[in-house]
Amino acid sequence: MAAGVLATSLTLAAVAPVAAAEPAPPTGPGTSATAPRDDRGPADDGPQRWAPPLAGTTTGVEVTQGTARLSTGRDGTETGPAALRGAERQGLLDLGAHQFATPVNRIEAPVTGDVPPGTQVAVDVRGQGPDGQWTEWIPAAPGAPAILPEPTRTVAARLALIAPAGGTGPVVRSLEITADQVPTDARTIAPRASYRVFATREGLVGGTTANGHRIVANDQFAALPSRRALSPNGSGDYSVRVCAESGRCATVPIWDVGPWNTKDDYWNPADQREQWKDLPQGRPQAQAAFENKHNGGRDGFGRQVKNPAGIDLADGTFYGLGLKENAFVTVDYLWTARSAALGRAITGGAGPVVERTGADAAAADGGVVGDGAQVEVQCQIAGSSVEGSQGTSNLWLRTRPDHYVPAAWIQGAPPVPPCA
Repeated sequence: MAAGVLATSLTLAAVAPVAAAEPAPPTGPGTSATAPRDDRGPADDGPQRWAPPLAGTTTGVEVTQGTARLSTGRDGTETGPAALRGAERQGLLDLGAHQFATPVNRIEAPVTGDVPPGTQVAVDVRGQGPDGQWTEWIPAAPGAPAILPEPTRTVAARLALIAPAGGTGPVVRSLEITADQVPTDARTIAPRASYRVFATREGLVGGTTANGHRIVANDQFAALPSRRALSPNGSGDYSVRVCAESGRCATVPIWDVGPWNTKDDYWNPADQREQWKDLPQGRPQAQAAFENKHNGGRDGFGRQVKNPAGIDLADGTFYGLGLKENAFVTVDYLWTARSAALGRAITGGAGPVVERTGADAAAADGGVVGDGAQVEVQCQIAGSSVEGSQGTSNLWLRTRPDHYVPAAWIQGAPPVPPCA
């Protein structure tokens, strides 16, 4: 493992405060770094249009001769998120990002293709704010346009193909996105969502997550029961901080969907929740089914719920928290705090960054931050010098009271004040 990851090494650099790195331009699937521009005129000329080709990063989808359909492995097995344990087939096609001529917030996305009974085709869209952060993915269904929280010029889209296990899947031949701006209520900045939910161990080493990540031993990621917070592979656009009762925490990206449902964004207010709007915010449907026989004690697929899981943890995250069996944990849904300062851990797959109880590589190990995860940054302090993916620095960033990570492993953290 690289120095500074799990076993951070000291260097001879002078101990003095250094300026925080400027935010790096967003890169990767669905970001604005390569977003094509719309050369149309002003929005009062009518809706703006984007007809993305059926091309891009695929997970469980194959595109042949301009047609997208669910793929099947060479061994005849069907694709689907690992955390769902075969409950349904699901594939994603990332269509990238588009920059419109003027800001938009209402998105319609009619699709041309074949959708057999029992299957679904969904177009998920999200918008990028001036701080570079993305909204959650919002489905744009026929007759129900997606309404973004705020107007933006940069919109990303992805195609989701869904079918029952063993059934014939849908086929998509084309889609056209139309966008305009409609009046909405002013957006309020709410405190970060944080709830105590039941965590299970995902395991499934060798399987594939909903975003295409191949699960390896001691992996660092989590699964939530909704695509709305599914990060692109290798990205931590949607990350959580999971804390065990011992106080030890792990900050990891959301790379899978499950373990029970796929439309249960329980961290959102009930009126914004995609499904199970009768449940209070912060209560996963699986927990309500297990404890209170909600929906007859069954999940959205009709399966009898055998535990109240609201989050699934990869092996490395599960054991890194010191868990020996499934347990309740406290989860902070970091992307929901739009006013927070966020950076991204970049280790090149060398392992998680250690969160220490002091600004020193010799300080006690207080938790981990997985590769690619976004991490909340509160303030900065000078400490021991560390060599990492972002260079050599003696700057440490506080992530929570009395816990720090070396800035040398954190990309794009905005300037923050000195720690008091």
